[in-house]
Amino acid sequence: MTSTVLARKYRPLSFEAMVGQGHVVQALANALTQQRLHHAYLFTGTRGVGKTTVSRILAKSLNCTGPDGQGGITATPCGQCQPCRDIDSGRFVDYVEMDAASNRGVEEISQLLDQAVYKPVVGRFKVYMIDEVHMLSNTAFNAMLKTLEEPPDYLKFVLATTDPQKVPVTVLSRCLQFNLRPMAMQTVQEHLEQVLTQEAVPFEPGALHLLARAARGSMRDGLSLTDQAIAYGAGRLDEAVVRQMLGSVDRQHLFTILDAVVDGDGPALIDAADNLRRLGLSAQGTLDDLAAALQNIAVLQTVPGLADSDPDKAPWLPLSRRLAPDECQLFYSLALHGRAELALAPDDHAGLLMVLLRWLAFKPAGDRERDHPKAEGPVAAKLAGPSVPVQPVAVREAPGVAVSAQAAVATVAPTVPAVRSSPQQPPVQAAVAPAPRPAQAPTSAPAPAAAPRAPTPDGVTSPDRATVPRAATPPPSSPPAPAPAPAAAQAPRQEQVPPWDDDIPVVDDEPSYMREVPFEHPAESRPIAAAARQAPPARQPVLAPEVPEPAMAAAPQAGQRTVVPVVPTTPLGDRWADLVARMQQDGLLAALVRELAMQAECVDVQESGGASVWRLRVERETLRGDTQRERLTAAVRKVLGDEANIELEAGVAKDTPALREQAARAGRQAAAEHLIQQDPLVNTLLAQYPGARIVSGSIAPL
Repeated sequence: MTSTVLARKYRPLSFEAMVGQGHVVQALANALTQQRLHHAYLFTGTRGVGKTTVSRILAKSLNCTGPDGQGGITATPCGQCQPCRDIDSGRFVDYVEMDAASNRGVEEISQLLDQAVYKPVVGRFKVYMIDEVHMLSNTAFNAMLKTLEEPPDYLKFVLATTDPQKVPVTVLSRCLQFNLRPMAMQTVQEHLEQVLTQEAVPFEPGALHLLARAARGSMRDGLSLTDQAIAYGAGRLDEAVVRQMLGSVDRQHLFTILDAVVDGDGPALIDAADNLRRLGLSAQGTLDDLAAALQNIAVLQTVPGLADSDPDKAPWLPLSRRLAPDECQLFYSLALHGRAELALAPDDHAGLLMVLLRWLAFKPAGDRERDHPKAEGPVAAKLAGPSVPVQPVAVREAPGVAVSAQAAVATVAPTVPAVRSSPQQPPVQAAVAPAPRPAQAPTSAPAPAAAPRAPTPDGVTSPDRATVPRAATPPPSSPPAPAPAPAAAQAPRQEQVPPWDDDIPVVDDEPSYMREVPFEHPAESRPIAAAARQAPPARQPVLAPEVPEPAMAAAPQAGQRTVVPVVPTTPLGDRWADLVARMQQDGLLAALVRELAMQAECVDVQESGGASVWRLRVERETLRGDTQRERLTAAVRKVLGDEANIELEAGVAKDTPALREQAARAGRQAAAEHLIQQDPLVNTLLAQYPGARIVSGSIAPL
């Protein structure tokens, strides 16, 4: 005996039997009850959501005569009268269904419209249902526009499509459009339970959950998969059997993968990926299931109480406590992006393995700090490698501030680890500019200003983490260092920037007295550092610690100023620059001619009567062509009004309008930088935030 498939056997026969489309059912039922009927309806939505079903129920509602044959238009067709039975069986002559995918030409549409002039044979209305209407050709759409706009009273159009964007707007404007939404997974699962209960098929809830998720919002797909699962499972639905049929990843495999990632166990992670390959599970499906698992974990991290009410989320509660929220979001994002990269990988499982290994490689910064805590004290000194010897600092102690001065010196002269090993570099001595003397601090004892700490790469312990030795008093025989000149004291110092910051040039011209050394521990050292900052300035320069220069050349460092080029101006250069400006103002220079005028240096002018000869020196050979020279000559003649001629010679041009413009632009830039560096508010911010600095290139003159 043959069996009707579940999708056809359990097709709804009335609006009350439909599930998941309440917004469409309510609108159509109210329109039928109030007799407010439209002549054309357009149903849109993905496959298997009920477009054809709604069309058939609407046709029955329009043509139902009731059990006694005396009924009229109704929202609840009886299903017993002859029109209802004929429509359900597909024999109603006044209800025509046409598949536009196979009848997309103008001939088929014209033939259908030719029959529209005849009244219904047995029903109250003729209903033309055109499925996949977006497949019609443009000529077919044009042929039906007039009839679609003003059809006879007895004719109703029902159009259905899965892609409304391909339907012309002229058709959309003539139809009443309803969008049928994809079914919720819970709705599909509940409907499958009802169907299987009526079919007396034993099932497990987990199996229906897998089928509902695989349906992806399509009730017809869910019923078709259920038919397949019944056949695959020999008349019953077990979760393990359905999972194997769908190729879904077992939850235990997901636990194994996530546990390996949380523990940072690379071998276990690779073994789990190889196990998935041996089982023949899809890499795409694995990433989908991992993304769904991470979604459940993220929800439980936000609302842990859902584990008690939702059995699907309860198994993920232990992982939600072990996995950090930022890691969960990162892994979810990598899983989504990894799905698109599977097509680019050599094979699917290679792409899956790389995504999983990326989870181990890309961890949030906080995770790395937890996994690799910074060493402190003597351990940090050992990890930092060979240290650089520190020059003794000459400091005269003042009464009452001896401890502060020693603390400040200790802060200035830490043991600085070498960023890169370079053999026997000479020590570098830099004079620290003295801080201004506070008005309320009468003093005869200087205290060195705190020097800023150079940026330290991740792998090297910061100097302030290591043990800080006290500065030793120099022997009496050592002569005092000469006091620096005021200009030298105000000169900005360049800090070493690690190689990974080479692409971010910075400018840090703040004076030394505005800087603070971030000294986070121990706690008792903070008041001492504060007292050191308030101590009187030093009268003698303090020698900075020897810092080895990095092996590779660094990008522009903090503290560099804009260099203003010096252009040796000449009277002839002034005349030529003024002439070029007048030609530009009149719009006589364009393209290469303007470039020639800007790059030329006037070396001689000979004037006799009403004629003049301008001899120009041009360095670029491409600009010394006859065409450019003739056009420049014509422009000069228009401005001067005489018979001027241009002679070009090769050579290095030193006073050109372009060089003057460049120098002026650099001067404006330098003035703007100086204005920012001298701004009190900027200096206050730099003093309050030791790590802050002015980024080079972020200052532009107005």
